[in-house]
Amino acid sequence: MEKLFKYIDENQDMYIEWLQDACRQPSVSTQNRGITEMSQKVANYLKNLNAKVQIVPTGRHPVVYGKIMEDKKKTLSFYNHYDVQPEDPIELWNYPPFAAEIHDGKLFARGVADNKGNLMARIAAIHAYQQVYGELPVNIKFFVDGEEETGSQYTHDAIESVPEIIETDGYIWESGYKTPDGAISVRLGLKGMLYVELQAEGANTDLHSSNAAIIKNPAWRLVWALSTLKDVNERVNIKGFYDNVEPPNELEEKILENILYHEDHMKENLGLDGYLLNLKGTDLKRKLIFQPTCTICGIVSGYTGEGSKTVLPSKAKAKIDFRLVPGQDPSRIVRLLRKHLDDHGFNDIKILKISEKKAAKTNPNDPLAQVVIKEAEEFYGKKPQVLSMSPGTGPMYKLAKQYNIPAVSFGVGYENSKIHAPNENIRVMDYIEGIKFVCKVMKEFSEFEDNKEKYFDKEAIH
Repeated sequence: MEKLFKYIDENQDMYIEWLQDACRQPSVSTQNRGITEMSQKVANYLKNLNAKVQIVPTGRHPVVYGKIMEDKKKTLSFYNHYDVQPEDPIELWNYPPFAAEIHDGKLFARGVADNKGNLMARIAAIHAYQQVYGELPVNIKFFVDGEEETGSQYTHDAIESVPEIIETDGYIWESGYKTPDGAISVRLGLKGMLYVELQAEGANTDLHSSNAAIIKNPAWRLVWALSTLKDVNERVNIKGFYDNVEPPNELEEKILENILYHEDHMKENLGLDGYLLNLKGTDLKRKLIFQPTCTICGIVSGYTGEGSKTVLPSKAKAKIDFRLVPGQDPSRIVRLLRKHLDDHGFNDIKILKISEKKAAKTNPNDPLAQVVIKEAEEFYGKKPQVLSMSPGTGPMYKLAKQYNIPAVSFGVGYENSKIHAPNENIRVMDYIEGIKFVCKVMKEFSEFEDNKEKYFDKEAIH
């Protein structure tokens, strides 16, 4: 593919400008800021590839759906999203979050790692392939979500409107990162999630704190309720929570053992003395990838400003996410949570369900997984870090798993991309390499049937 890679190198400034253009458009889904403009911008980039494009309405933000159908044997789909997280706190950014400036070989922008860098790398790969060869090796579909950062609750609306969306042989999923030693991370699944808000109420107005002697404090009610959910050994105390958890199988255990997880580097990078329960090695990796969680994401009540204000708050709320693994049904978990609170005397605590997703996994021996794993080693010169599941979450079950469609994730970020944080960034050369690797995956996936021995001449994971 020398001719193609040369073309990408010669035109890298153009592809970098495309990425900067995408990142300069705010598209904050939680605030409905710039969503319409960004969806149209994505549609225009896809139209530039001669794709047939639809902006598909959903119950929240639209999906941009594009297809390039050239009567090829295989169809490869890309799942990405064009929405981003809020840029707050702005004062912690070294560079303006929507200026897409390049400094020391890194492009800084909100959403550049999650997920515009990966989206534009895939668009650029299609463009380069078309320019060099005139046609693509596979049919291509793009599913570009507008509400991934708010839970993708209405993703299925797009499938109901355009059923052909799921007629595909596999998805390249949204994102991925390089490890500190330069290996690419290949992820074969995602954890599920239940996201809820717990609400406690007291009087119908905030009161002087002297009234706390005789009037219920909802902040205390909420803290007491939260303390029942998990013990100091990190085990969730909700009865039945672990009942249907599917443990890793033999191949997944082998993959787990072979993951080179840079735990010391991560500790140093994050300023930590150690990990929970002093876990190390395979036990640490198993907990990260295959065990569910219960996490308090935020608590709000009363006065939290400068100085003092003697107040008895009237309301308290906490946002909680449960990262779930295969076998756990988020709808069942919310019912168990309700029963748990009631059984512990907290029937006054309200539960607001915000979002839910089931976990999803792709078989490591699936053809698409094998192509990505094998070609990643060849292209990057290192064995990839293969994860059976990412600890993160997305709508992979809705779009892929429930229809038995494989989904494999890789991308252009690195371990210090700071997704969802100030100074989000990617390395520019990772982006250029990512464009080339997408081209390679498309070509090799189209030829899989003719080259099976290349992928199955030895163990799938080595």
